[in-house]
Amino acid sequence: MANIIVTGGAGFIGANFVHYWRKVSPDDQIIVLDALTYAGNRASIDGVDGVELVVGNICDTDLVKRLLRERGVATIVHFAAESHVDRSITGPDAFVETNVIGTHSLLKAARAVWLDEGSGVPHRFHHVSTDEVYGSLEPDDPAFSETTAYAPNSPYSASKASSDHLVRAYHHTYGLETTTSNCSNNYGPYQFPEKLIPLFLINALHGRALPIYGDGMNVRDWLHVEDHCRGIEKVLRVGRPGETYNIGGGQELPNLEVIEQVCAGVDAAFAADPSLAARFPDAPAAQGRATSSLKTFVTDRKGHDRRYAIDETKARNELGYVPIHDFQTGFANTLAWYLENQEWWKAILVKQAS
Repeated sequence: MANIIVTGGAGFIGANFVHYWRKVSPDDQIIVLDALTYAGNRASIDGVDGVELVVGNICDTDLVKRLLRERGVATIVHFAAESHVDRSITGPDAFVETNVIGTHSLLKAARAVWLDEGSGVPHRFHHVSTDEVYGSLEPDDPAFSETTAYAPNSPYSASKASSDHLVRAYHHTYGLETTTSNCSNNYGPYQFPEKLIPLFLINALHGRALPIYGDGMNVRDWLHVEDHCRGIEKVLRVGRPGETYNIGGGQELPNLEVIEQVCAGVDAAFAADPSLAARFPDAPAAQGRATSSLKTFVTDRKGHDRRYAIDETKARNELGYVPIHDFQTGFANTLAWYLENQEWWKAILVKQAS
């Protein structure tokens, strides 16, 4: 595998991929291109050997072309995106700028260096997308497959759908060797604390309300981030150019059940480790109360999709992809990571408050 650019490599999934890729491809040089906006965090990739962090914007086409030429890069793994649905509802412009225009900028740079300049080197542009581009499922609908029609319902998912189509177009029109993966809900270490699991964990530790949208029965397919990284590796190594692969966790759960596992996990952790009560005295579990007492139902968000589910048959049959983390084990490991890495997320909270 040639040297590799990871866009958004200081974000949640990108950082996990950097850690994962260093383990499976120890001889590769990894160039992380990240603008270090609010969700990008240098600390997430600190200590990973052979990683060069370039602070820059994916919309800077000339910068990307220069990196491709000077570093001899023939692989781009594109994670960089605005990804929080709530933020897309209140401020959609940033999502169009990063997810659509930014992706197009990367494609232009890749085309210029890999095709127009006639380097002739084998290359791969891998685009990381989401199952949200497919819209919402009814309870008895079949899971999303790669042939499911796109029906995005939020500015976020619409911007990702647009970028998916651009990637497809650059393959079919110009011959750029691209692949796309559409993943389900990721969770695991280094996740920015605006998403459900880290937000609720940190709120529980501080005795803050756990706000549950609507009736809490919106269903998601939960994918441990390491399984996602394994799926991307398989796409890079054996995926066919021009193809899309759905990567799921096979763990379809309503939000309320996930929240109940968060509450039970925090209670069990405090029971097993009395020192947690001293570290987090405001947590109900430190005061002999159930964490579930913090659950609060709030008005549902606008356009909230009811159910997502991934059919990963194509990835399983063509790539040999099989998720190895069940939610119970994956969540237990995630909870342990957040309890052991308080300084990582505490620094984020301090930055947000400043």
